[in-house]
Amino acid sequence: MNFLDSLKNTFRQAHYLSLDVVLGAILSHCMAARLPDGHQKIDFATTLLLGVCVFLIYAADRLFDVRKGVGPAVPATPRHQFHAAHQRTLIQVLAGMGVLAIILLFFLPEGVFSFGVGLAVVCGAYVVAVFRLPALHATLKWKEPVVAVLYTAGVWGSAWSHRPAVSWPEIGLALLFLMIAFQNLLLFSVMEACEFPGNTYSLATALGLERSDVALRTLAVLVTVLALVIFFLADTRFAQRAAIIEGLMSAALYAIQRYPTPFLTNERYRWIGDGVFWLPALIL
Repeated sequence: MNFLDSLKNTFRQAHYLSLDVVLGAILSHCMAARLPDGHQKIDFATTLLLGVCVFLIYAADRLFDVRKGVGPAVPATPRHQFHAAHQRTLIQVLAGMGVLAIILLFFLPEGVFSFGVGLAVVCGAYVVAVFRLPALHATLKWKEPVVAVLYTAGVWGSAWSHRPAVSWPEIGLALLFLMIAFQNLLLFSVMEACEFPGNTYSLATALGLERSDVALRTLAVLVTVLALVIFFLADTRFAQRAAIIEGLMSAALYAIQRYPTPFLTNERYRWIGDGVFWLPALIL
């Protein structure tokens, strides 16, 4: 294997481990933490713990999928196959990351600590509940909106929990982020339904592809309108720039939805769809 192939394989494994999602969560959190004027201090322990928790949740969710079986016989997606092939190592990594998370708790601001423990309990209950459900259970259609809410709560709630007040542009930008997270997850469900027909159950398959398409278009329009409202009415340049960034995030997801065929190859939709959460780096 030459250097280029080795590099590609490393990036592919990082993608299967959802490290791109982790980085997106960290960058998005940093944007939220610096609002409203771009000069707010970013707490290192809070940011690092958020990344650790996102990794733990995503990895545990994949491992639980593998344990209960995804599809008729074997894990269907490449990321599930990767987790199935490295179960023992990943369990050890999860244990180590769990210890790191506990250590980081002692360095959190008081408000963040209380919020983080509460959210961790909710996320843990969610992961266990999903594991106990059969692979194609009808309740799984609520997975996308629930994950979008939990993801948004982790990114934005951890930035707000030690503040005395939150401005209206921040609330609007958090709502935008929630819609973008839901748009991202619903889009992924649609693309997975196209890749593995009959082998997945999600909100996209419950709604049907036509209604899912309408829902995704509606989300893109709502994000665009609200982003413009915040851009024109917010009283700080950083909040205005954040609105532009979130509008671009939604537009990129809409482009994948509008022209899906080239993005189905090698899971490009996942690489780009998760990569949109890196865009906040442009204004940090």
